[in-house]
Amino acid sequence: MAAAVPGLLRALLLAAAAAALDNGVARTPPMGWLHWERFLCATDCSAQPRRCVSEQLFTEMADVMAAEGWQDAGYQYLCIDDCWAAPTRDERGRLQADPRRFPGGIRRLADYVHARGLKLGIYSDVGNQTCAGFPGSYGHYELDAQTFASWGVDLLKFDGCNSGSLELLAEGYRRMSLALNKTGRPIVYSCEWPFYLRPMQQPNYTEIKQYCNHWRNFFDVYDSWNSIKSILEWTALHQDSIVKIAGPGGWNDPDMLVIGNFGLSRDQAVTQMAMWAIMAAPLFMSNDLRRISPEAKWLLQNKEVIAINQDALGKQGYRITKEKNFELWERPLSGGAYAVAVLYQQEIGGPQNFSFSLAFLGNGLACNPACSVRQVLPSSRDWGVHSWVSSLSVEVNPTGTVLLRVGAL
Repeated sequence: MAAAVPGLLRALLLAAAAAALDNGVARTPPMGWLHWERFLCATDCSAQPRRCVSEQLFTEMADVMAAEGWQDAGYQYLCIDDCWAAPTRDERGRLQADPRRFPGGIRRLADYVHARGLKLGIYSDVGNQTCAGFPGSYGHYELDAQTFASWGVDLLKFDGCNSGSLELLAEGYRRMSLALNKTGRPIVYSCEWPFYLRPMQQPNYTEIKQYCNHWRNFFDVYDSWNSIKSILEWTALHQDSIVKIAGPGGWNDPDMLVIGNFGLSRDQAVTQMAMWAIMAAPLFMSNDLRRISPEAKWLLQNKEVIAINQDALGKQGYRITKEKNFELWERPLSGGAYAVAVLYQQEIGGPQNFSFSLAFLGNGLACNPACSVRQVLPSSRDWGVHSWVSSLSVEVNPTGTVLLRVGAL
């Protein structure tokens, strides 16, 4: 096999992660729904009442999340992204929701969401303006943190547009983290700090994890296979610096799940769900839950995949080999188990088989002396008991992934 992860590097990837932000939240990757990829910055509620970023959109989504199994599956955060705010702050300098689109304000929306057993997320920016041009938090970090806490917000997505300099960017992320903790309210802190650093400077992930609960490293996800491919390739190329830092309280965030929209085939949707589980990624859907297909709903609510994603050990997975158009990834799980993904990148032809030895997994420990193998995706079935010297042959569709759970006996 080509391009295998060296044993020393694999040992480092399994080492204890750095100290995380101590705010008691995000002990497993957060799960929820975020409006951005699907609904963008739609603000004309007269022309697009069902797609407008408004109180109505979020109350309707909250109703669906509570009634149709999303909350039970683990999706608990209902998150507002950019374009919620009024163009200016109020007379006391506080952020305020657009009064036409959010007539009850954010506090009323938070109460509505909380009454359904869910949690509310909101968006702001480290700079003086958000990416879409609404008021940012620069110069108001403490005030904005207090405002969000007073509204009952449970998560803050903090973007990095218009920060002015790398020094101000870092200072802003640190100050907002401290300000949120000072409120006394448990608020998940979602950062984009390393993404805005990377063009000029290598991020200090040890520091970032001390301030943030999860952080974006790469460009926004799009509803396309090319976007999913680029995120996976970037993650594999940088795994030596990002995998070891992830763990309870702090996670690498490859961005939203776009399953249930328009751009992915069924196999590509399976790949996104499987690989986000392998990467211990926050699972924030961006789709229209009011009109999602049964197939997409089954995939997004799949309990076995979510159990891998939410595994309490909190280790992020990594690519261990790449051979032609096949990739083999593994993720250590609780109890000595491993999640294993076989990804087939080819975009022409039909299904192909990939064979590998079970002795190759977990530095030889995943199946020693024997193990049970269960296929989780694209469908669930038992593969029986195998020995340490066994080889598996896995048939994978083009752009698809087979996700396995390997448990030592």
